[in-house]
Amino acid sequence: MSVGNVNLSELLPIKGIKIGITEAHVRYANRKDLTIFEICDNASVVVVTTQNQFCASPVQLVREFIKNDTPRYLLINTGNANAGTGADGNERALATCQALANKTGIKVSQVLPYSTGVIGEFLPSDKIIAGLDNALADLAEDNWLNAAHSIMTTDTTPKGHSEQVKIDGTTYTVTGISKGAGMIRPNMATMLGFVATDANIDKNLLQQILTKIVNKTFNRITVDGDTSTNDCCTLIATGQVGEKIDSENHSHFLAIYQAIYQVMLKIAQLIVRDGEGATKFITVKVSGGKTTEDCAKIAYAIAHSPLVKTAFFASDPNWGRILAAAGYAGVDFDQSKVSVHLDEIKICERGGLADGYTEAQGQTVMSRPEISIHIDLGQGQASDTVYTCDLSYDYVKINADYRS
Repeated sequence: MSVGNVNLSELLPIKGIKIGITEAHVRYANRKDLTIFEICDNASVVVVTTQNQFCASPVQLVREFIKNDTPRYLLINTGNANAGTGADGNERALATCQALANKTGIKVSQVLPYSTGVIGEFLPSDKIIAGLDNALADLAEDNWLNAAHSIMTTDTTPKGHSEQVKIDGTTYTVTGISKGAGMIRPNMATMLGFVATDANIDKNLLQQILTKIVNKTFNRITVDGDTSTNDCCTLIATGQVGEKIDSENHSHFLAIYQAIYQVMLKIAQLIVRDGEGATKFITVKVSGGKTTEDCAKIAYAIAHSPLVKTAFFASDPNWGRILAAAGYAGVDFDQSKVSVHLDEIKICERGGLADGYTEAQGQTVMSRPEISIHIDLGQGQASDTVYTCDLSYDYVKINADYRS
């Protein structure tokens, strides 16, 4: 069960991209689990990948291929992560890419593979290869919603969003989808995410856009503090609309940047709203810090704390847990200058219980499905925000039964 409004608006097609989906029976029967993105010639394609040192075989290939070639296809399977599989995993991932390259007349390095699912099990590459023809036959511009469903694992809802912006008579479209509900603590992006625009954006500039926006969106969410072995976020600019944009000074840059940001923020927040077993969506804002890094450390300490997260699940206004987490974040601050709000209720000022605060006020806020924690450190001008969820009984059940 997800928290709040997770209904998707129409996912708009992107000129220059077609998507095909099929059942390859990677892990389960009667489930769409293989997805192919076909990308037009001369598109700009950039990625950010997990910083987990035990990164999956497909992640290793993505890093290698994108350095030396222009991708034409993305190949995505659900049900098997192909991580912790050693040289065998590399060979199987490469074999699926080679099979798709052979069928489409391109180089193997123009296929980027992505996998998600159980870690430590051999990839059934034969099943993926057998499903390629059906996926290619299904290629269509309007398959974004179907793709959002097909890349899901423990997700309970698909995740996607579109934005359009019109500048000087030119209409640009941005559409993105993602998957993720558990093993969410980004250290680059988190999950699998695929975002595209029809704008004509220089590759170097597009990489800067992706890195910057990821750090404000996917790198600011957490469900359980675990960074996946398979995280990848891919941004594509097909170049089918408008003139070349190769600088932040271009008159169209800011509006397109904001549209990409809104798409990525929306789908990042949808991941938290669908956190495994989540019943609360929690925004943790830390302001008044000396640096943004300090604020992020404190926000993440609070967002990761099992004691804080279980208190929110129980609707228990045990605000001391918030202070304790802030205090062990490794940031030097003067507690006598700290104030804390839960939504509109001030619970702490000058490092102690706020005047007029009552347990009933805290209980009222904690019972809400969407709650904000705002900590003002009173030390400076920096701020940062992290999005998280509570920790429920169902999180344990879902992950205890994950391989069954």
